[in-house]
Amino acid sequence: MNRQRADSEGSMRPDDEVMPYSDDETDEELGDTSDSESEGEPEVPQPDLEPRAPDVGWKVKANDRPYHQLPEFQKKVFLCIKKSRYSGNAIKTYKYNVLTFIPLNLYEQFKRAANLYFLALLILQIIPQITTLPWYTTLVPLVVVLGITAIKDLVDDLARHRMDKEINNRKCEVLLNGRSEPKTQTSFGDVVRLKKNDFIPADLLLLSSSNPNSLCYVETAELDGETNLKFKMGLRVTDEMLQEERQLAGFDALIECEEPNNRLDKFLGTMLWNGERYPLELDNMLLRGCKIRNTDVCHGLVIFAGADTKIMKNSGKTRFKRTKIDELMNYMVYTIFALLILVAAGLGIGHTFWYDQIGSKAWYLYDGLDYNSTYRGFLSFWGYIIVLNTMVPISLYVRSVGLGLILSIFARTTTLNEQLGQIQYIFSDKTGTLTQNIMQFKKCTIAGRSYGTAPSPVDWSWNQHADKKFQFMDHLLVANVKSKKDKEAMEFFKLLSLCHTVMVDNKDGELVYQAASPDEGALVTAARNFGFVFLSRTQDTVTIMEMGQEKTYEMLALLDFNSDRKRMSIILKFPDGRIRLYCKGADTVIYERLAQNTKYRETTQTALDNFANDTLRTLCLCYKDISANEYEVWSRKHKEAQLVMVDRDAALDRVYEEVEKDLMLIGATAIEDKLQDGVPETIATLAKADIKIWVLTGDKKETAENIGYSCSLLTDDMHIHYGEDAPTNFRRARQRPEESFFTEPGKNALIITGGWLVSLLLLRSGAIDFVDMACECEAVICCRVTPKQKANVVSLVKKYKKAVTLSIGDGANDVNMIKTADIGVGISGQEGMQAVMSSDYAFAQFRYLQRLLLVHGRWSYIRMCKFLRFFFFKNFSFTLVHFWYSFFNGYSSQTAYEDWFITLYNLAYSSLPVLLVGLLDQDVNDRLSLKFPKLYIPGQQGTLFNYKNFFISLFHGIFVSLIIFFIPYGAFLQTMGQDGEAPSDYQSFAVVTASSLIFTVNLQISLDTSYWTFVNCFAVLGSIAIYFGIMFDIHSAGIHVIFPSVFTFTEEAKAGALPAGQALPPLCLRLFSLTRLRRPHLVRAEHPTASSRPQRRTGEHPGVCPQRGREHLSGGGATLRELQRSGEVSLDCC
Repeated sequence: MNRQRADSEGSMRPDDEVMPYSDDETDEELGDTSDSESEGEPEVPQPDLEPRAPDVGWKVKANDRPYHQLPEFQKKVFLCIKKSRYSGNAIKTYKYNVLTFIPLNLYEQFKRAANLYFLALLILQIIPQITTLPWYTTLVPLVVVLGITAIKDLVDDLARHRMDKEINNRKCEVLLNGRSEPKTQTSFGDVVRLKKNDFIPADLLLLSSSNPNSLCYVETAELDGETNLKFKMGLRVTDEMLQEERQLAGFDALIECEEPNNRLDKFLGTMLWNGERYPLELDNMLLRGCKIRNTDVCHGLVIFAGADTKIMKNSGKTRFKRTKIDELMNYMVYTIFALLILVAAGLGIGHTFWYDQIGSKAWYLYDGLDYNSTYRGFLSFWGYIIVLNTMVPISLYVRSVGLGLILSIFARTTTLNEQLGQIQYIFSDKTGTLTQNIMQFKKCTIAGRSYGTAPSPVDWSWNQHADKKFQFMDHLLVANVKSKKDKEAMEFFKLLSLCHTVMVDNKDGELVYQAASPDEGALVTAARNFGFVFLSRTQDTVTIMEMGQEKTYEMLALLDFNSDRKRMSIILKFPDGRIRLYCKGADTVIYERLAQNTKYRETTQTALDNFANDTLRTLCLCYKDISANEYEVWSRKHKEAQLVMVDRDAALDRVYEEVEKDLMLIGATAIEDKLQDGVPETIATLAKADIKIWVLTGDKKETAENIGYSCSLLTDDMHIHYGEDAPTNFRRARQRPEESFFTEPGKNALIITGGWLVSLLLLRSGAIDFVDMACECEAVICCRVTPKQKANVVSLVKKYKKAVTLSIGDGANDVNMIKTADIGVGISGQEGMQAVMSSDYAFAQFRYLQRLLLVHGRWSYIRMCKFLRFFFFKNFSFTLVHFWYSFFNGYSSQTAYEDWFITLYNLAYSSLPVLLVGLLDQDVNDRLSLKFPKLYIPGQQGTLFNYKNFFISLFHGIFVSLIIFFIPYGAFLQTMGQDGEAPSDYQSFAVVTASSLIFTVNLQISLDTSYWTFVNCFAVLGSIAIYFGIMFDIHSAGIHVIFPSVFTFTEEAKAGALPAGQALPPLCLRLFSLTRLRRPHLVRAEHPTASSRPQRRTGEHPGVCPQRGREHLSGGGATLRELQRSGEVSLDCC
């Protein structure tokens, strides 16, 4: 294979492989750098070189409730009112109660600018001097928005009330006054008895259990989503002395520990009892939210209760993610509001001049108010703010709430679906995301010799304890172990069977291993098949079967694994009295700690490189013999470090370093983690859609690189560049920021390490240079990175490239990355459910990502864009008719439609068709979407909804509003009906204009619909039918009888009681029967003033004052000329 690579000299320096800092940051510590940082020189995320000291101010006295009420534990609540820091065990997750629901919910909803704007509009509408629309035209849509949101909040909060009540009413046995009592509430310092399948009511210190060595199994599904059982162990001293109820009642220890916090992975404390101090850690704690399993009875001491428990400390607010379309729409609403102000101001000024020129001289327009023209123009300005308020679409928020509720049925989020159609960068974990995270022991190297390349699998029939599913391809290694002559091979598998934290369970005579990680389970299973069977463990011993002989080793110390150490060790005392340390870990940390005279260093390194080229995961194994005196000295230091309350981890690390040195190398293991099905095809398809994929992993460089080739992320035609050469490139390859880093033609890929990334971010402008360089590459692999570095990489790309990002992972170490990205996707794999619980979307395999993005994401984006474009269009078409009408009514803020039509237009007449387009529309089917990935590119470029599309919708609405207004105006201008009268009244004109608008917008959405179903057809025809049904009803005599003060006009509604099919022909005949008359202008001769606005009745003429002539005009449709002849109105003033 001819792979083109850039110069990589020095790429294997030890510093590149060092994990620079801990990965145990919480979500609160991470912060959202993309939002908080300024646009100037960034605040580069810095590694936490100095660990923080935990607070050590929490004290709990066993079996002593009054102790926790002492004055020293009181805290000020309000003014001089104090209460104890140790609150009860009741929890409260709900937000509202009967008294606070309405005011608090309204307060939260009115924090939204849109709701506050429409509330201000409603207030304007109840001011008599400026109101132009009835208050219900704004109140009804606003109440719908507030009501839907309030109902959703109420349903959610009622569910929280029920859950709180259920949890708070759970009973548990509390030992009080020497006897057990069932209680629903426990308090700090209580001793609690729990039985199998009981929920743990508080954060407890495990004291004893019915299992040997106070072992207790717990299920943590409610805590972290993981269903596999975990074990906890009580201290030896409490296990031995606190088994009986009498002993538990006399327990009086004092616990000193850290303050309540949200760190689920850590706990530091000490127990003072009988003059001795004992270290406490997370393995001794039973956390609230877990359930007791496989343990008949256990006892615990309440350390944290109620709101102080770790699960409650983790129930903080989730970051709210907003889509690019949502942000753009907000800016567009601001633009519309600015246009509204300008248009209203222009019309207000127009009314000022009109009143000076015409209005003040028309005697029949006098309203009895001595307002000057300027003040009338000011009132007209506010009147037009009300009339034209539908330019700012409150109905859009109504539809958005409805869409969100419907889509919430199908997804974990209601706000991000359209963002799936705009993804530009994908950040993926490797293990468990691209691979299956099902580990298989494939190869190994022992004493410089490699095994695992034979053509046929081994027969395990000689070993009755073997796992029959385990396969290994080398008979020679089995023969060496069975002969017992190869001491290194015997030591190799003995180490694997002893150095681990696996728990074993015996089910129907079969050994079942429960491992914290798939790697550890695979290694212990391999040792089992080679004759070294792990049988059991206690707090102080590990029992194995060595080639048929059972042996028990005393465990003196366990030096556990973490992401900083990247190794674990165990110190054992052999049956013959020898003390030996076994260690396994990453090659980078093991090689630094090898003795000078160790053997097989070079041959093992060669084997490690070969294993990495085969994309296998590797661990080095080594040992060290320790003298009794040396161990005694080290043991005292270890015990002192265990009792340290400030920076205990660092103190333990220093003690571990003293013993983990001068190690003797035995060999190395190689474990295979196969790719998931369809990963190469998925990555290749996404690359065709112009989506760039970055892999962020903790694996070593060679393994990550070869996985990159296996999954088609890296290809043979790419130039591979290594990060350690990049600082030279910064100075040499780019003189100006606009220049490219890579001048050679062709595709580029970048491979970097976590250590290099940290050193780069410390440089001036290093972050910008890194993002610019990486974004020029087709693929990027970041190896040896910590969880916080993963999140920082995502944050840098979001900030400097303003790109839409997606993170996908399967483990707890991917949570920060998932929460930082615009879209977070969780894989439900072998590492529990924490990633899924923190994600926006979740599924089982990586290959489903292409359908999520290229099909559902693309459809969602197209639907939302079409939904928004049409919504703006129909609102502009509707609202701007008022604008054209203002030129014929003296700019008096008179409306062109009737009040009920304005109220129901967006709620009933035009809402359902566009809502269905937003839910169901498809431009092409899913098969074509996957076959042609480049169809995804318009979403990345944002071409379907931007300011250009916004102004197209604006001008489209302007054009349609012109047609809708001026064609009926021209039709009515010189018209006579069959009865010889001119139908030039307000009602006839308003109904024809409104009918034209309803037909236009519903036919327009029909033209815009790409995917027709029965419900789409029903929605369009139904909307038109609903309009005519309601219109005939509110213009009928029947409703006039019921509500005479509201619906006063009935003259023109003679067909109101007829069916729609019989009523439409007369309406059409009346519209198109044009008869030549003199020019009795529809509204040209008369103009209302801004202030003369009494409550307008339905059939009122749009241009007359409230005189006797008004009743003639509106009641019989008489023209002004006829009234002039009768002497009731004079037109000479015009």
